[in-house]
Amino acid sequence: MSFAAKLKDFFSQMDSLRNPESLSEDYYDNLCDLLVEGDFGAASAMKLAERLKSIAKKENITHGMELKEQLVQLLSDELMDANPDGQMEKETRNSGLTMVLLLGVNGVGKTTTAAKLACRYKSQGRKPILAAADTFRAGAINQLKIHGEKLNVRVIAHQQGGDPAAVVYDAVEAAISGKGDLIIADTAGRMHTKTALVEELKKIDRVLENKLGKNQSNNTLKNIKWLVLDATTGRNALSQAETFHEAVKLDGVILTKHDSSAKGGIVFSLASELKIPTVFLCDGEAYDHIRPFNKINFAKGFAQ
Repeated sequence: MSFAAKLKDFFSQMDSLRNPESLSEDYYDNLCDLLVEGDFGAASAMKLAERLKSIAKKENITHGMELKEQLVQLLSDELMDANPDGQMEKETRNSGLTMVLLLGVNGVGKTTTAAKLACRYKSQGRKPILAAADTFRAGAINQLKIHGEKLNVRVIAHQQGGDPAAVVYDAVEAAISGKGDLIIADTAGRMHTKTALVEELKKIDRVLENKLGKNQSNNTLKNIKWLVLDATTGRNALSQAETFHEAVKLDGVILTKHDSSAKGGIVFSLASELKIPTVFLCDGEAYDHIRPFNKINFAKGFAQ
């Protein structure tokens, strides 16, 4: 039985509960096991189950549906703490000159996500510039150029093997000169454990901070770093986030390849353990297959 089917069966049983005695220790143990299977960390799952047990006792909950509603509220609260009222996405949509640096390992969908963001923000009236800062892989540069042509969006690119920080610098210069107001940079995705890659990202970050300082008087550059994670990765996504967060301090996460079969519990671990909010969900290849992360809807969907 799939995780989604197990969770649905579990909550179907919950809906049939009518008395406190039904909420046994085994019941909470089973809930904890299911949360872990859904990519929650063991410690987070145990903490959540204990909090739910305490609420049930304090509120004298006797109906399974009431307990399910409490679980959804607890899950929403976890996400709210990391990103109150979807603040990160709103700030990016409404800010002035902005740099969005997309980070992540190979295969998570960074280049496609960059194009989706460019399409989304262009439709909202912004002037995006795509920066091909993944100079390690020629295919990434070409792919981004193709997206730029389709979307009629400017692409800043150098030759394969060039300095990624130089690409970012040129993209910022283009934006400051009036050719755009939102730079979306695709970066290399070699394994996150590679020291060279982390140092490369730190160098890009230093370039951005330098530009920020130089332009405070007339052009304030907002510097945002989003990690792109594959929803099917599971708990390994947390270790990826920890490494990137330590290197450049992440502002948020974009979860790709999220569909009805993806478990998604990792977003709760990111929020509770690292205080990193999830900003967008991607559920397909088309440019419009990206949507702002809604904590309440996600919590409800996770606890269906």
